Amino acid sequence: MQRTLRSTFFLVAILLFSLTLPTITAQENPSVALKIVIAQLENRFDIKFSYVDSDIEGIRIAVPQTESLRVILNAISAQTQIDIQQLNNRYYTLSKNKWVTVCGRILDNYAENNVPGATVQILGSDTAVVSDIEGYFQLEEVPRTASLQIRFLGYNTKIVPVLDLIEKGDCPQILLAERREVLNEVVVYEFLTSGITKETDGSITLNPGELGILPGLIEPDVLFGVQALPGIKSIDETVSDINVRGGTNDQNLILWNGIKMYQSGHFFGLISAFNPYLTESVSIYKNGTPAEFGDGVSSVMSMETNNTINDFFYGGAGINFISGDVFGQIPIKENLAFQFSGRRSTTDFLDTPAYNSFTDRAFQDTEITNQQNQEVQENLEQDEAFFFYDVSGKLLYDLNDAHKFRLSFIAIDNDLDFSETDLEIDETSRSFLDQTNLSAGLQWYGNWSERFSTYANVYFSWYNLDAQSFFPNLVQRLFQNNTVEERQAKFTSRYRFSDRFHWINGYQYIETGITNEARVTEPQFDLFVKGVVRIQAPYSEIHFFTPNNNFIANLGVRANHIENLGTFSEWVFEPRLNINVRLARNLRAQVLGEFKSQSTNQVIDLEQNFLGIEKRRWILSNEEDLPITKSKQGSLGLNYERKQFYVGLEAFYKQVDGVSTRTQGFQNQNQFSGEIGSYEAKGIEFLINKKGKNYSTWLSYTYNKNDYTYDSIVPQRFPNNLDVRHTLTFASTYEIDQLKLGFGLNYRTGRPFTQPDNETPLDTSVFPIEINYQAPNSSRLPEYFRLDASATYGFSLGERVKAIAGVSLLNLTNRKNILNRYFRVSEEDELESVENLSLGVTPNVNFRVSF
Repeated sequence: MQRTLRSTFFLVAILLFSLTLPTITAQENPSVALKIVIAQLENRFDIKFSYVDSDIEGIRIAVPQTESLRVILNAISAQTQIDIQQLNNRYYTLSKNKWVTVCGRILDNYAENNVPGATVQILGSDTAVVSDIEGYFQLEEVPRTASLQIRFLGYNTKIVPVLDLIEKGDCPQILLAERREVLNEVVVYEFLTSGITKETDGSITLNPGELGILPGLIEPDVLFGVQALPGIKSIDETVSDINVRGGTNDQNLILWNGIKMYQSGHFFGLISAFNPYLTESVSIYKNGTPAEFGDGVSSVMSMETNNTINDFFYGGAGINFISGDVFGQIPIKENLAFQFSGRRSTTDFLDTPAYNSFTDRAFQDTEITNQQNQEVQENLEQDEAFFFYDVSGKLLYDLNDAHKFRLSFIAIDNDLDFSETDLEIDETSRSFLDQTNLSAGLQWYGNWSERFSTYANVYFSWYNLDAQSFFPNLVQRLFQNNTVEERQAKFTSRYRFSDRFHWINGYQYIETGITNEARVTEPQFDLFVKGVVRIQAPYSEIHFFTPNNNFIANLGVRANHIENLGTFSEWVFEPRLNINVRLARNLRAQVLGEFKSQSTNQVIDLEQNFLGIEKRRWILSNEEDLPITKSKQGSLGLNYERKQFYVGLEAFYKQVDGVSTRTQGFQNQNQFSGEIGSYEAKGIEFLINKKGKNYSTWLSYTYNKNDYTYDSIVPQRFPNNLDVRHTLTFASTYEIDQLKLGFGLNYRTGRPFTQPDNETPLDTSVFPIEINYQAPNSSRLPEYFRLDASATYGFSLGERVKAIAGVSLLNLTNRKNILNRYFRVSEEDELESVENLSLGVTPNVNFRVSF
């Protein structure tokens, strides 16, 4: 019946159409409904078309003046991007392509001038092209239902549905409206390279998907990339020991999708453990932290993976000299998708120059000299079996437009079997290490109205370190275990009284249990310590904006009730301040301040434990030998930007109390004392950056004076172990089409260390013999200098497959930088100096594909 009605409709339509248009090759070639054209073709050429009505509904075409059926069908396909398949001599099928090719020409709103260099991006994806000198662009394999985002500096961003471009046909013109209003003030600054911005609240945001090249980097390593920022460095060249304004790594709160991470690196800190290709943003707070964040007295580094559900699959894979990885997002339904990523090292079966350099740095980075200043040649044979992996996943579910749920999990693992044989006496020491982090979390985003929204987050995080050491006599064995279990529930609400006034309130509950276990077989020694800390923290914050953003203020307070079961209970109040003020055109000032606290720290064991490989263990504050660590910080900054020229200057002062010598990595007379004191850091951070169309050059300088105060140590005040007074970075990047180049220089003055007494370096009156040290940290290492370079080239392997190849060189000059120096007493009762050296020249190569 339905087919009869449709045939009758077609016959009537043909009759009416033939009265006004005798043939389909009319001289004026007007636009005609596709459904009518199909009916004419069926009648004229005695053929039949099979199709779904909705696929051709509302589509009009210009019919070419020809008698050739093939030419007409090709015209239909070209103008509508409908796929036409011939089944036999008479029957054809018509269906919409899921993927289409779109093109266009971008002009200004007067249609007079081309707009070259405009970015045309598929909304919700990383796929983008740039318009050519004539303003033309073309994108292939674009979802038919997608939209294009077109943006260019000085013009308003425009969103264009793909279907609109298809219906217009023939690469239509797209007009961009010039942004002619007078800008009140730039309050968000993009500097160094694409994908790095400084926000209105003083935080720095990294977008790994848009991150341009950085010297020494061929992949957007999240924790390596943050070290390009002033005030953030790693004094020992790792990503798992990042020092922010003179703080230790355990004073950084590292979050992944709202989950606290207790392990952040592979290869003992030389590689970040987080896949950057699914990471949408990384927010770094050095001061003025929002009240919703507790913990981390030095910084907060919050990573979020992609949070958008797309109706198409995307992903990629890559390999380099250290590891291989794969990632992707799979659409399951319109409102359901799954993200995944996985990476595994190739170190246990593939020997590469980068692996050899990393191995030397991790296991064999020492030079030993005796009292006569002669190098001690140890006749040692070392062997290591090492591998690592990480996997992560995220389930994205949109209940509706207002309520979205995200379920995330991540697993990180390092395994090591390391042996060292003294060939002279044929004795072997062996160490085993297994380091694992497993975490899962659920996030709920709720928009209840235009004014009121909520966010909820619960997670469980588990960290475990198992280590064993077997000494040459096979009688003495050392076992150590460090386990962290953490549970959290957090709820945040935001009410928008107006566009200029927001009020944020929330509550966070955290329960952290940490176990430390140690056992020595000879002499017999057993240690088992377990503690639990519970934190309940309500918080509140207001955001206020004046017209034209001349004055922006975020004022908040957090109240932490910290309880160590059976030990102590304490309230800690933490005010937060963040003010941004316009001083003049293109010039703004920022005042930041915060009180913060943390109840988890890392103690650092002896270098000899596990052959010096992994010596950090998490512990809890207990108010007996380790109090709650508390910080106070204030800073004043100026930001100036005009025509892609940026200058930033910030002065800061930070005081941290409740600092144990056990958490600072002392390797002198204070190594075992466990004294409680504080440190005071003050300094200036300066950055100047000039960007052009295809280049960026910057110079950054940090002055940081960092001193300890311990009442029971003589002298009471002395330089911090991380007191690096001067740090300088000069770098430049350049892009030529798909080729990206980066070159950078890193310089810093030497870190402090403690020298033995010149006249009587050893105290032989006690057993075992001890070292007589000079005043703590009264000497300094030589200055540090390193040149890095990198290059990447992008190209296409097909319509949907893009590729990128890269090469990098760390420490181009192969300079032997001394990262640390400490002293020990040899078996012959002689003083030995041990120097830990930096990475030598380290090449790396990678190849990646994305689709």
